[in-house]
Amino acid sequence: MVKNSIVKRWIVTVLSSIIIIIIAFSIVLCVILRLHYYNAARLTLESRSTDVVLSYFNQTSLSSEEQFIKTARTFVENYADKSVMEVWIIDTNGEVIVSSTGFSVKNEKYPDYNYAKAEGKFGEWIGKNSNNEKIIAQTYMLPQSDVITSAAVRYIVSLQDIDRQLTFIYIIVALVALFIILLVITSGAFFIRSIINPVKKINETADRIANGDFDVSIEKYKYNDEIGQLCETINHMAHEINESEQLKNEFISTVSHELRTPLTAIKGWGETIRSSDGDKEITEKGINVIVNESERLTELVEELLDFSRMENGKMSLKISRIDIVKELSDVIEAIQERAERENIEIISDISAGHIYTNADGNRLKQVFVNVIDNGIKYSKKGGFVKISLKRLSNNIQITVEDNGCGISKNDLPKIKQKFFKANNSARGSGIGLAVSDEIIALHNGEIDIQSTLGEGTVVTINLPINI
Repeated sequence: MVKNSIVKRWIVTVLSSIIIIIIAFSIVLCVILRLHYYNAARLTLESRSTDVVLSYFNQTSLSSEEQFIKTARTFVENYADKSVMEVWIIDTNGEVIVSSTGFSVKNEKYPDYNYAKAEGKFGEWIGKNSNNEKIIAQTYMLPQSDVITSAAVRYIVSLQDIDRQLTFIYIIVALVALFIILLVITSGAFFIRSIINPVKKINETADRIANGDFDVSIEKYKYNDEIGQLCETINHMAHEINESEQLKNEFISTVSHELRTPLTAIKGWGETIRSSDGDKEITEKGINVIVNESERLTELVEELLDFSRMENGKMSLKISRIDIVKELSDVIEAIQERAERENIEIISDISAGHIYTNADGNRLKQVFVNVIDNGIKYSKKGGFVKISLKRLSNNIQITVEDNGCGISKNDLPKIKQKFFKANNSARGSGIGLAVSDEIIALHNGEIDIQSTLGEGTVVTINLPINI
């Protein structure tokens, strides 16, 4: 069980942050809307403020209490916005002498009057009246006279309809926020699932590969994104590992065969010599076979050691000044006898007299032997192997051409890979060409192989002349 899964991290970091942002935005929006609607009610009250009052209440109307009451009643009776708001007239003692509704206001609270009285001009209050109805009230102090000192006009607007409308808006905002959150969760879950499921399959596949199941593969991912590329890479890796594993098994089988054949010959002839009662002819023949097979074993072991050095990056060169023409000629001379036994014609076309360069002569001989030996090995009886050497500017070009079985187009790109053998029926370990390619690369050169199946192969070795 994964303790810190992608889903958990997504919920903790991304989803929770989005939900907090959406909720915060919804709250801020609701607060802004509430302020907007309440300010609209406030502006409605302010639009009926002191200018209208002053047109009724002046020094003349406030010269006596009776005249003030009369003016107050006239003001309320003629007030045009009774249906929109309620209006009170408050006398010097803080008592309501007249209201636009005509109902008793005895138990009502109006702290806005106290605020206005304290400030000397204006006061506002938002709260609930005796009927538990939410209101906004504004009180404006009237001009003072010798008789009337603390009279005021109070405007009242109900907030019940506004609150009802705000409640509806809050519900809409909440539903929209909930819808957005659900949309984020749904889309996020789909997106996470599109990542989690392939990653699980990749993990399962990688685990099976780690346990040695190289035939496993991930089904094609429908999106061409990083996950899809990773799936393709895993499949490609599994395919390459599978091929490498098969090549390794074939290599082990081939090397086992290559080792068993000379060992069988050595053991057989050793027993033959021991039981030959000193027969010189049998003894001499047996010793020759034992020596030849021992040399063959030595070459195979050296090849395996070179391959091990190459894999570990420890292959080194012993550079000295050599005549590369002589090195190649010595190899041709040494391999001529074997070619004759195989009924393969060696054609030598070495036009240059001497070409000196700084290189590892023994390593280059190893390459020449391997390439020419392959030409002989894969040629039919009566065929030929043509070897040429040319100097091209600052390069040396060595070409080994045969008219043997050739290499298919599918196998040609793999021919220099370790363990690979285009023809499993031929002798050899399958690592000689890989080692040769590494040796030439250490000399800053390259090996190019061109081949046509059924017609033959041309191997071209290009080496720089280091003077």
